[in-house]
Amino acid sequence: MKLWKSLLAATAIAAVSVASPAQADDKRIALVVKALGIGFFEAAAKGAEEAAKELGDVEIIYTGPTDTTAEGQIEVINALIAQKVDAIAISANDQDALVPALKKAMDRGITVISWDSGVAPEGRQLHLNPSSNPLIGNMIIKLAADHLPDGGDVAVLSASATATNQNTWIEEMNKVKGNYPGINVVATVYGDDLADKSYREAQGLMQTYPDLKAIIAPTSVGIVAAAQAVSDAEKAGHINVTGLGLPSEMAGHIESGASKSFAIWNPIDLGYSATMLAYNLATDKAEAAPGADIPMGRMGTLTLNDSNEGAMADPFVYDSSNIDDFKDIF
Repeated sequence: MKLWKSLLAATAIAAVSVASPAQADDKRIALVVKALGIGFFEAAAKGAEEAAKELGDVEIIYTGPTDTTAEGQIEVINALIAQKVDAIAISANDQDALVPALKKAMDRGITVISWDSGVAPEGRQLHLNPSSNPLIGNMIIKLAADHLPDGGDVAVLSASATATNQNTWIEEMNKVKGNYPGINVVATVYGDDLADKSYREAQGLMQTYPDLKAIIAPTSVGIVAAAQAVSDAEKAGHINVTGLGLPSEMAGHIESGASKSFAIWNPIDLGYSATMLAYNLATDKAEAAPGADIPMGRMGTLTLNDSNEGAMADPFVYDSSNIDDFKDIF
């Protein structure tokens, strides 16, 4: 197993560490993330390393832009095409804008899958959802409603306005919000998965909606920023921050009361599964087609629907009763 950890310069990828020299027959799989420096994706990279070690003939290139833009990811994709990698597994910043570059990759014989945040079907061979989109959509509003027996105003702090996964989850949330009497979704704002912007957006929500009872952030960057903003405003216990986050980053906010509970799937499992799927397609051990079952190693199999999409696992809820069991893991 070989791991390359990469940073994107203006138009090139610069590898900053290599575990060992690549072998000529290794399959080079690029794990392309929304942006470098995000804990969720760093945890996913650990899973990719685990899969590569298990497979034995895989070199992982972990890379992404410095901010969550489609333009940055397109530069990364073009550089990977030039490197003639065997597979690209990408969490997309924009489902449509990346399609031309990814189609070019596939035309050059490179396997392309998306995971976490999807690419339009014409730009990839399959998409790995972390969980069922309807389950996630219901979960994020249920987490807020469970602590608001009398209802109240809630707001959503998402990633970017073009983030495929967040938009889908919010859409699914809005479909079922009527199942939670008294819950009033007053606004959706975007922090672009930047900690400082997400913090400011959370501050703005508290100022604009003085009766706000909960902030739902379906992004691991946004939930931490919102919880910090609530704590700094001395509103922990009055405004509950929930959504999707990492136990390692949210443990302190559970302890402070800024967050009563949140959910997430295991990002290590997600990176592992994406690597296994990319490998099996790149080595012709499996073919992406509606109804196909694609092996994911210890995670079982991914069953594809008519759009060549499948779900890995159900989200898991973390709160004061179990956070200590997971905070040192991811």
